Amino acid sequence: MIEKKPLKQPDYRQLICELRGLTGLTQEEFAAEVGVTYTTVNRWENGHSKPSKLAVGRITQMLQQMDEPGQGLLKKYSLVGKS
Repeated sequence: MIEKKPLKQPDYRQLICELRGLTGLTQEEFAAEVGVTYTTVNRWENGHSKPSKLAVGRITQMLQQMDEPGQGLLKKYSLVGKS
């Protein structure tokens, strides 16, 4: 039997911090862009939870609209094709 290895999850904590740094958005503003609460973004950045598939899709869309910096983060965090 072939054993499947679990896919490595991106470091969402670091990704969100970097993305907010690039955009200059506060946690509240970022939360509004993604469609979640400030508390949710805070929990992501503190490593207490991870974004849902829907949130990852929205974050990926944000990155795709950012040209060069966004494309770099998409590749760095292996989000290409995850929307």
